[in-house]
Order: sequence, then C-alpha cells, then structure tokens
Amino acid sequence: MTTYAALLRGINVGGSKKVPMADLRALLEGLGHDAVRTYLQSGQAVFASEHGDEESLAAELTQAIEKRFGFGVDVIVRDHAYLKAVADNCPFPAAELEAKQLHATYFSAPVDAERFAEIDQAAFLPEEFRLGDRVLYLYAPNGLGRSKLAEYLAKPRLNKGVTATSRNWNTVVKLVELTEPTAG
Repeated sequence: MTTYAALLRGINVGGSKKVPMADLRALLEGLGHDAVRTYLQSGQAVFASEHGDEESLAAELTQAIEKRFGFGVDVIVRDHAYLKAVADNCPFPAAELEAKQLHATYFSAPVDAERFAEIDQAAFLPEEFRLGDRVLYLYAPNGLGRSKLAEYLAKPRLNKGVTATSRNWNTVVKLVELTEPTAG
C-alpha cells in the first residue's frame, strides 16, 4: 500500500470549478482507495492505494472528477517519497522563511532549465526560483500575490505541455506529514 497526495489545479479558488472536499473524499473512496483525507479547500487529497502509479492514478481521478462534476480538472499525483524529497531538497532556507515567502510549483513531467532560459533572474531580485525534480521552488519575499516573478512564471508558453500547480510551503510540509506511511 502506497500513500499518495493528489494535487488538483484551480478548484475552489473562484469561478465555476467547485469541488466540495467531502465529495472528493467520497469519490476517491469510490475508486477503491483507502485512508482518504483532504487538506484545506484548495485541492489536496491524500489516499492509500495498492494499484496504479502516479500517472494512472492522476488520469483515473481526472476522469472521475469530470464524470462526477461535469468539468475537467488537471490532477498531479505524487507519492510520499517524492513529496519528502521536494521538501528535503529545497534550495532556499525554508526553516528561516515565512511560509508565504516560499512556494513549490509541481509539474506533471520533468522540465529543464532551457524552458526558463529567457528569464533574466537578476531583473526580479530579490525574488528567485530554482528547479528541482518536476518542481520549481519560488522565493517571493513579499508573497505570491505581489510577486512579479510568479506572474511571469505562470505564462502559458513557459508551461506548455505540462500541468503546473503551486502550493505554499505550509502545504508542502503538511503533505509530507499527511503522506507518512504511519500517519493516521
């Protein structure tokens, strides 16, 4: 049995893509997953499964959401080991920063530095970003809402061909905790 986190992109943040967390939990249980929990209202679910891999589980959940709610939602599924590695490999001093200053953008597939080569990072200082394994770490000292770099990084041409969804550092850490094999 492996514990995963499902990251749903762009739900419950305005607009018409509303997914009640109780309904999401029921949907995951209906798909045969165990130990289903949700975190916050912004699209995080944790579940245990004996079948599938990250990609097939994401595809299964994407289809089930569309069938149940009538709209498409991009879903990224990652296991505990990956989520822990993202937290452990943060290139910024996470323990010294406020959670609103540090974010992780999870990608559905690997991305390389070439994708972001056009960005003059010095022009955005003190904001910075670094790439990891299917993740982009963003340091935004004044928060995401005021970040010019975050706005630039969200341009469709930079994310072409991949699903990208961001979480603040509190959520990154909480997902590691919630996917611990012994978490209950």
